[in-house]
Formats: sequence, structure tokens, C-alpha cells
Amino acid sequence: MPRKKQTVEEYNQMNPEEFIKAVKLINKEKGIPEDTIFEAMELALATAYKKNFDSKTNVRVDINRTTGEIKVYSYYVVVPEIDEGDVTTDEEGNEVDVPPEINIDAQILLEDAREMVPDIEIGERIEKEITPKDFGRVATGTAKQVLTQKMREAEKNLIIEEFQDKQDEMLVGTLAMEDARNYYVELGHTRGILPKSEIIPGEELKMGASIRVYVTKVENNTKGPLILLSRKHFGFVKRLFESEIPELRDGTLVLHAVAREAGIRSKVAVESLDSRIDAIGSCIGEKGSRIGSILKELNGEKVDLITYSTDPAEFIQNALSPAKNVIVNIIDPMKKEALAIVDDDNLSLAIGKRHSNVKLAARLTGYKIEIKTLQQVNEEGNN
Repeated sequence: MPRKKQTVEEYNQMNPEEFIKAVKLINKEKGIPEDTIFEAMELALATAYKKNFDSKTNVRVDINRTTGEIKVYSYYVVVPEIDEGDVTTDEEGNEVDVPPEINIDAQILLEDAREMVPDIEIGERIEKEITPKDFGRVATGTAKQVLTQKMREAEKNLIIEEFQDKQDEMLVGTLAMEDARNYYVELGHTRGILPKSEIIPGEELKMGASIRVYVTKVENNTKGPLILLSRKHFGFVKRLFESEIPELRDGTLVLHAVAREAGIRSKVAVESLDSRIDAIGSCIGEKGSRIGSILKELNGEKVDLITYSTDPAEFIQNALSPAKNVIVNIIDPMKKEALAIVDDDNLSLAIGKRHSNVKLAARLTGYKIEIKTLQQVNEEGNN
């Protein structure tokens, strides 16, 4: 019977040979350089030695990269005089940098060092092996901690690398679980957080279902990668259109702006760069097939397709759809203020329920829009 492949997590009682195998496995599966793991292990073991065997700070640990054998050394660095700072001088009075790890406990005077090693020079080390007999027990526990930590770091880095360019993009995931405030969406190597406040009002989500989500934030914090999602964001509508309308992807059509009140209405401004192609018709599709798919994803939210114009008055006039016969005067182009004049029959359409239509038109165009009837304008002119 073939032997089961051993995973990193199964290296529980780790002897030197198994530790080397684990390092190579992590290097292969996670892409972490072997030297990075060895160096982290050596530092961790030096700390473990000080905690369990001695309080000396002048120790170092060496791990044989081939056999996995571990040795602990105490060391002294030769100095011309004992110095507690980070700079000392040589015999000629020149400044010699003292590395941070060479504290007062790790220094030995040149004259004392030469009694042990006659030809030793300033800056060189005197080392002595002090590996405890039962150090393997400490090494096993430390190895597990270091390897686990490095795997977690690698997974975090992998996730951040994978998702760092996904902010403001739409992804497809699977609803995995929920709690009182959030849904959690499987996105391959990690889960994104979809707050319940960021779903489309009125929609019902089922666990295990495939779901489209818009990435609002990708952040690496102390607890690990944070990926925040939304279906309520106006960018969700923009990406939906781009996914369903080929002409938007190939550049024939341009989507200039989206204004949205999630669950109620969105306004989408599009323009055709080809005079032979109608922007609105392309977005609707044959028998409404394209816009139908978008509306289904938006849970029945209404969408107004607006023809973009570089003329602010015309753009505002279009943006106030479904109101018709709208006359727009640009009051102050610097302050972006405009007056829209409508007849009585179109007043309620231009304003919208709870002023929703004029608010969305203002967001879409970037103008502050005041709406008046022709009668109101005439009455004000006569006063």
C-alpha cells in the first residue's frame, strides 16, 4: 500500500531529518525561501534557550541546512574596551561600529581574548558550544511554532498578493456562512465579508449559492487579510454592465457614470464612440436580454439608461428621465448649478418619489439641480 503523503501539520514529534523535510515542503507548497525559515528558527531557538536554560544574551543557534542538527553557542566579541553604547574604538582610536546584539555581556577585551586565542583581532569572535542534552524537546516545540507561523504568514501574503488588484472589481464567490451582522463569501483561498447592510434591500441570500460581489476594500491588518464586499455599492452596477455588455469591454461604448439608490433605482450614463451603434439599444439587447440579466441580478431594481453628453444642459436633461420636455438652464457653470424647467405633467416625474429622481440626476451629472414649473418661472419673472 503506498505511503500517505505527509503534510506539514503532521510533523508533530520533529527530529532533525523531519524538520528538514518540513522546511522543504513549505518551500515547495508555500514558496517561502528555506533560508528564511532557518533564520527564523535559529532566532526562535536562541530565545527559547535563554528562557529555558540561561539568561545570557550572547548566544546564537546554528542549524545545519543539510542534516538539521542544532547547536547552541555562547560567544564573545573582541573589543578594545568594554562599551555599553553602540560605538567603540580600535587600538588606533578609530571608531568601530558595535552591532546591536553585541551588548556588554557579549564583549571581551582584546588582552583577555589573546590569552585564549593569541592571534585574535578586534571584531572577531570566541565561541563555545553549549548545546543542552535535552534541547531537542525545546527544539521540537519551537519548530512547530515557527513552521506554523511561517505558513500563516505565507498564506496571508498569498491572499494579499492575489487580491491587492481586485479592489473595485466584481468577483464571483459562494455564500459559506453568516452571523448576525455579516455574510461570509468563499473567494478561493479566503473568505470575504459581505455586511448585511451591503446587500440589495429585499433580496434573500441562500447558503451555498453562487453570488456576485463588489470588492470595496482589501487590507492587511493585524488579524490577517480583510476583504470587504458589497452588492449595494454603485460600482456593483458599473461592473455588472461591463460583464453583460461586450461593447463596454471592447471600448465601443463608454460608461461615464453611475448614480444609485440600491433596491430602488440606478441611473447609468453611457456613450457610443461609433455613430453606427446606439448606446442605449446595445445596453438593452435583443428583446431586452442584456438589461434583463442585469435587472435580475439587481433584484428588480429599476435602471434608467442615460445618453451621456459633453453639453451639461443636455446631459442634465437626459439624466432627469423619465421626465420629458425638460428645459435646462446652466445658472453657474463654476458652482455647477442648474435650473430645470418642466411642465406640470412632468413635475412629479422629474422630482421623483421623495426627490429620488432629481437627487440621482444630480449625482450622475455633478450639478446641483433646481426644478421649477414654467408657471413658477413666469410668476417669479413678473414679480
